Amino acid sequence: MKQLITNKLAEVEKENGIKILFSCESGSRGWGFPSPDSDYDVRFIYVRPYRYYLSVMERADDLNFAINGDLDMYGWDLRKVLQLTRKSNVTPFEWLQSPIIYRQEPGFKEELWALCQHYFGRRSNIHHYLGIAQGALAGIANGNEIAIKKLFYVLRPLLAARWCLEKQQIAPMTIGPLMTLLPAHLQEQVCRLITRKSTAAEGFIIQIDAELKTYIDQEFARIDEASKSLEKEPFGAEKLDEFFVNTITKYDH
Repeated sequence: MKQLITNKLAEVEKENGIKILFSCESGSRGWGFPSPDSDYDVRFIYVRPYRYYLSVMERADDLNFAINGDLDMYGWDLRKVLQLTRKSNVTPFEWLQSPIIYRQEPGFKEELWALCQHYFGRRSNIHHYLGIAQGALAGIANGNEIAIKKLFYVLRPLLAARWCLEKQQIAPMTIGPLMTLLPAHLQEQVCRLITRKSTAAEGFIIQIDAELKTYIDQEFARIDEASKSLEKEPFGAEKLDEFFVNTITKYDH
């Protein structure tokens, strides 16, 4: 599958006249809890020739493709990535931490990741993650029944929100480091659930253990309340502008 993805990226690059700087897996495979039927969620960051950006016209800043079998792929222009970074959007933060990388230009990921450290907004990151967790919690039926995929869509963002609150830094993308925030006995339970998910369909319904459900409810309420006193951080664009100009100049083709 990796070779198919690599070939597809080369095809996309050629057909669209772009330069792909970085491509990774985003989704359950990258997060560390795939199911047998999980899609391959391929994401990439690209640039166009320098003159493309010198226009008074609005220009497209993303590339979307129809899902093909179990391949789900889309990409963002570097300008869009940097605009979202200024807003402390967690998506670029997560892509750059993916353990599964399909393509990368030497040094690009490291330089952009270093830049991202200046744009971590604790309040906005916490609210983003709590919003995802809350949406997934709506999938609970009969008090404690939920698709195993949805349960991890609660757990990972909830723990990421806690990480942002307590450690005051960008949350890890993968579930492993986040699980260190759990009490030991709940870590063991979640490890068993990850193993179970690895052999079950994503829609497989489970019953949430009462203690785990209590932990989820209490942590959600605690983090939500704590985040209300946090101020929204304003970020300038100077560092991002410099990175943008340097990059599109370097890769002008």
